[in-house]
Amino acid sequence: MAEPFLHETPPELLQSLTQRQIKLSGQHSRTFTLTLPVDIDPLLDHPSTHAAFESDEYLPYWANLWPSAQMLAEAILLADQLPPVAIEIGCGLGLSGLAALSRGCQVTFSDYDATALQFAAQNARQNGFTQFEIVQMDWRHPPEGLQVPWILAADVIYESRQVLPVVQLINQILTPDGECWLVDPERPYARDFRAALTAAGLAFRTTAISTATDKSRSVHGTLYTIIKAS
Repeated sequence: MAEPFLHETPPELLQSLTQRQIKLSGQHSRTFTLTLPVDIDPLLDHPSTHAAFESDEYLPYWANLWPSAQMLAEAILLADQLPPVAIEIGCGLGLSGLAALSRGCQVTFSDYDATALQFAAQNARQNGFTQFEIVQMDWRHPPEGLQVPWILAADVIYESRQVLPVVQLINQILTPDGECWLVDPERPYARDFRAALTAAGLAFRTTAISTATDKSRSVHGTLYTIIKAS
């Protein structure tokens, strides 16, 4: 059985940081301040990234603010009622988790890059939140006994090899009658993902969503609400 893949972006690559104000719409609209690297290119070019890619096809996707995270955050801010406890998988900078925190939820940020967790925690604290935890986790190898009523995931089926592990994770850690909210920006593997959900006995519904980025362009995607029946 393969060992979990865990990584940490070297601190010397994180000397150039910036802050962005992210204004999100919804009935509980909110503006968040995010700290993030100015440029992902130095992270991509570093020998540690090359070695990690050779080991597990790792790339430092956490350092970008992806439109799917914004779409998921806005869906959270739009909802009337939410589960009280959530885990965000592949959290990156933590925007979706911040939206859940702003609604009073207890959130666990998880990612396989320890540096992503540092940024997610910093972003949570600088927005005034304390009711969170961080867990370094390869979603192919979740901690034994982990059970949650709500999973948050943004743009995590970006490669075909991610489809089955994500579905297996949902099936393993979601409590009966729990929900997973997963946003996909219309990646090529959506059909495979839906087939895998059905094969695993997970019910789901889809909602077309979109958001406007800071470059004033509209990005479209699909919100999957995945339910594990009791």
